[in-house]
Amino acid sequence: MWRNYIQSVTSGYQFKEPATKSEIGQIKEKLQVDLPAELRELFNETNGVFDEYHCPLIWSIDQIVKDNLFFRNFADYKDIFMPFDHLLFFSDAGNGDLFGYRILNGSIQTEDIFVWDHESDSRKWIASSLKDFIEGWANDRISV
Repeated sequence: MWRNYIQSVTSGYQFKEPATKSEIGQIKEKLQVDLPAELRELFNETNGVFDEYHCPLIWSIDQIVKDNLFFRNFADYKDIFMPFDHLLFFSDAGNGDLFGYRILNGSIQTEDIFVWDHESDSRKWIASSLKDFIEGWANDRISV
């Protein structure tokens, strides 16, 4: 479903092998949050989505874990940014801004996508779902 959807709205993206159940479980184990259903379904088809230059549209599980842990734990950020524990980042804009889901009361309760602006530390709603984000970002309807 996801591969077909992405190919129907844009071209030039490549897919990896599906993520394993163990890899997907790393999100819950290391970040203490369950993936939203739409992102879990995407990872059941591909462990990330990348353009021809290997720039990700959707990060791999490893990158999600690594980057989220970095932003949550980097000591220097604690003095200049709001906490990152309430976001699950899964993509970036290539300019330092990150895309993610909002975590409330320990879970992702909606499919809404937010962008974190690395210059202003603002967090702004940009898409109603992963499908809306992919189409909007790939076709320049969403920009930061």
